[in-house]
Amino acid sequence: MLDFHIRRNWRSLTHGWQGIDWLLFWLPSLVVLFSCVLLNSVQRSMDEFRYDINHFIMGFISLGMALWIARQRYEALQQWKWIIYAIVNASLILVMLIGTIGSGAQSWIGIGGFYIQPSEFAKVGLIIALAAQLCRRDSSSVGGVVSALGITALPWLLIFIQPDLGTSLVFGVIVMGMLYWANCPLGWLILLTSPLVAAILFNVSIPVWILWSVVMGLIAWKTLPWRWFSSILATAINLISGKIGDIFWGLLQDYQKDRLILFLDPDKDPLGGGYHLIQSRIAIGSGQLWGQGLGEGTQTQLSFIPEQHTDFIFSAVGEEWGFIGCLVVLAVYLLICFRILIIAQNAKDDFGSLIAVGVFSMLVFQISVNIGMTIGLAPITGIPLPWMSYGRSALLTNFMALGLVQSVANYRHRLKFTD
Repeated sequence: MLDFHIRRNWRSLTHGWQGIDWLLFWLPSLVVLFSCVLLNSVQRSMDEFRYDINHFIMGFISLGMALWIARQRYEALQQWKWIIYAIVNASLILVMLIGTIGSGAQSWIGIGGFYIQPSEFAKVGLIIALAAQLCRRDSSSVGGVVSALGITALPWLLIFIQPDLGTSLVFGVIVMGMLYWANCPLGWLILLTSPLVAAILFNVSIPVWILWSVVMGLIAWKTLPWRWFSSILATAINLISGKIGDIFWGLLQDYQKDRLILFLDPDKDPLGGGYHLIQSRIAIGSGQLWGQGLGEGTQTQLSFIPEQHTDFIFSAVGEEWGFIGCLVVLAVYLLICFRILIIAQNAKDDFGSLIAVGVFSMLVFQISVNIGMTIGLAPITGIPLPWMSYGRSALLTNFMALGLVQSVANYRHRLKFTD
């Protein structure tokens, strides 16, 4: 009898959680705890503000939010997509009107002593709106792709002019990843990214730029309707992208330009734009195999690396935990992304699958770029490392996105509303 009551109480307690991927909750939570340890070490050489305690508290609150979202039916978000989309754009416009400037960008809104970054939450809003649109319109058609790009264009532009280059790049990767998952032809995705490549090649090699433009014309001939028109248009767009690239380059702040090009040769400005990267590489290299030990990193403890509690926290991993510590962190991130991809494959409908892929694209890009920029393989774009970099808005956003993915997993076998 006692055993029966225990089983009944346990079923009652776990009702509504049967489909949850608990490992996908444990792994980010462990990353947050590990980050608190790193922040405690980093802040010894900084001011008295307790980044570690604040990160732990915000992580606990964010995890609770993710657990609550996982219990809600994600399907209901389809009918709210335009309201969510409107809130996203309204918040970004509000930033332009009353936002606070920090690190060269007007991206924050101050509320009661706290600073909120709407562009972080806009990532989740965009994923929901795009997923709802792509599951309704076929992305293998030109109209479907144009509608998806149209939804992305307004929030992307509002973020780009803040200017927040890093988040605008994340938006681009989200829409490309979701279009690919929604069966958009690969040739079309190449054509969508071709103007950016052409703008870069224009300043690198004129012959290669011309050859690239011709190849894009051939791809348009093979993949798009109205072959002659599409081929000429694709070639022309890539040919004029050099000038367009110069226009957009002029919209960037000087510090953003330095971030984009100095990673190729940071020694050109060792005391300016290249300083972050040089010090970060020294820190990671000095950690060698096992690291110098917690609180023993020279670069970390002597404050040689600016913004180490946010964008450059991975350099603390390399210096104090070494190559082995870096491998463990990378393995954890790889497992998190793999679990999300499995949920996307097993989702019961296209809407849920696209939500999971949108989150997957967002995380993979942020992890790759952040770690890449600390070791000199990517430009410094101000993209935080998920769950590890200090930042309330980013931490809450990542857990909210995780909650949405867990909702997709939780209800993938329950086709009827039974709760």
